[in-house]
Amino acid sequence: MPSQAQKHVTHNEALRLLDSLVQLTLAGIGALAPPLVPTEGEAWGLGDGPTGVWSGHDGEIAIWSDGAWAFLEPVAGWRAWDGAAAELLVYDGASWVLPLAADPELQNLPLLGIGATADSVNRLAVASEAVLLSHAGADYRLTVNKAGAGDTSSVLFQSGWSGRAEMGLAGSDDFSVKVSADGGTWREGLRIDAESGALLPAAGLRFPAVPAPVAEANTLDCYAEGSWNPGLSAATTAPSGGSITASGSFVKIGRMVWLSFEITVALPSTKPETRKSPARISPDRAVLAETGS
Repeated sequence: MPSQAQKHVTHNEALRLLDSLVQLTLAGIGALAPPLVPTEGEAWGLGDGPTGVWSGHDGEIAIWSDGAWAFLEPVAGWRAWDGAAAELLVYDGASWVLPLAADPELQNLPLLGIGATADSVNRLAVASEAVLLSHAGADYRLTVNKAGAGDTSSVLFQSGWSGRAEMGLAGSDDFSVKVSADGGTWREGLRIDAESGALLPAAGLRFPAVPAPVAEANTLDCYAEGSWNPGLSAATTAPSGGSITASGSFVKIGRMVWLSFEITVALPSTKPETRKSPARISPDRAVLAETGS
């Protein structure tokens, strides 16, 4: 009978659909224009507003079969390999997305452990050699938020599960860096005032014991304090029955040196006379200016 003679057409079409949909691979997602020379079985996930022979098939799957394009409307739950992006996608009823994004059970998880066990405090726990957080095409920002000014949002560095350094907003809105030698006693090394931006070193600034000058003129590369021994050029010994005592100190900041000294000459049976002199020496102009008496 004629109706029976046509059953092979429906059966063959079904087989072709199975060939295309089982282990479905899409050459790309969001395609708008058909390729000039498609190959047998080539399939595309169409975007909005496709052109040419794809026109009017927004969001459908276009399959090149027997010299013509066949179109299928995807159903929520279908999976396909995106050959262009090299990733497995699932259709969520509106678009092709990554499987995790399509699974409602993976949203708002109470705990998540990756190679580690999460708990009520550490709700996300990751044990790995490294963690990569990358941009999605432009900028990237990692946000660490706290509830109020008196709370803490910081990054803690540990050694053997014992704290050694912490930076962030610790108990205030000022940015601070703290260190600890034992994980119990903490010392603040640096604070940046949130209101003024002023840099507030808690323990002062320390420079190398041996100065290491740099070529940049605007770089403070040295600070030093110390003492020196002044002397008198006109006389090397004290008068008979008298004495001479001398002392000096200096402060060096970058290329500038501030000197001060005190020389006391005690003459026989007279009141000692003391000469004090603060001075400043610059490598560009080595002049000793003496004031006071």
